[in-house]
Amino acid sequence: MNCLIIDDEPLAIDVIKKHVNRIPFLNILGATTSAFEAIEIINSGEIDLLFLDIQMPELTGFELLNSLRKPPMVIFTTAYQDYALESYELDAVDYLMKPIPFERLLKAVNKAKLRLAKGKVVSSPEKKIEKKNSRDYIFVKTAYKTVRIELKDINYIESQKDYVIFHLLNEKISSQLSLSSLCDQLDSTLFLRIHRSFIIAVNKISEVERNTVIVNGDRISVGANYRSAFKSVIAHQKIG
Repeated sequence: MNCLIIDDEPLAIDVIKKHVNRIPFLNILGATTSAFEAIEIINSGEIDLLFLDIQMPELTGFELLNSLRKPPMVIFTTAYQDYALESYELDAVDYLMKPIPFERLLKAVNKAKLRLAKGKVVSSPEKKIEKKNSRDYIFVKTAYKTVRIELKDINYIESQKDYVIFHLLNEKISSQLSLSSLCDQLDSTLFLRIHRSFIIAVNKISEVERNTVIVNGDRISVGANYRSAFKSVIAHQKIG
C-alpha cells in the first residue's frame, strides 16, 4: 500500500516513518507538514492510505479530508481524544493517540490492508460526491493566513505562474495553488475550466461571443482544448 504521512510536527512524522519502514507491505510515497502540499500529492491518485494529523495550522485533518473528491483510506494520528467520534463518522480506518506504539500502528494498518483487499474505500463515491457538492466554501492559504472563500462569491479563478487569483465579487485573493488541484476540488457542475489559465463560475457568465465569455464584465477566451466541453455545457443550459 502506498501511504502519505501528514503532520505539522516533523518529530511525529519521524516516528511514523520509523514504524512504517518496519512493515513490508507499506510504501511511503511522501511525508509533509503542509496540508496544501498533501492535497497535491493525494490528487496524483497514487495514495492508498493517509496517516493524518487533526490539529494543523493550515487546515485541520477533517477539513483536508472533506476537501477531497475521492479520499484514500485514513488513519488519524493525534494527541487529542476529543475527535474520535467525528473521525469514525468519516469512516476512518483507525484513530491513534500519540505517542504511537509500533504494535498499535501495525494493528491499524492491518485493518487498512483487509479493507483494501475487500475493495472498500473511505466512503462510497456517490456519498462523497454528494457531500462535496453540498459544500459552499473552500479554505485557501494566502501569504500570511488561511482564509475561507464562499463559492457563491467566485466569478472566476486565474492562474499566474505559481499562483492563482480568485476574482471575487468585491476583492481578489492570491494563493500558491494550481488550477489542476482546484479542478479536483470544485463541483464541475458549478465551475468549468475553459482555458489553461482560467476556471469560471458557470452561473456568472453574462454573455458568450463565439470563443469568448464575459464574466463580471471581463472578457475571457475559451482555449482550443476546452471548447468542446464548454459548448456542451452551454448547450445544456439553453432554452429552445
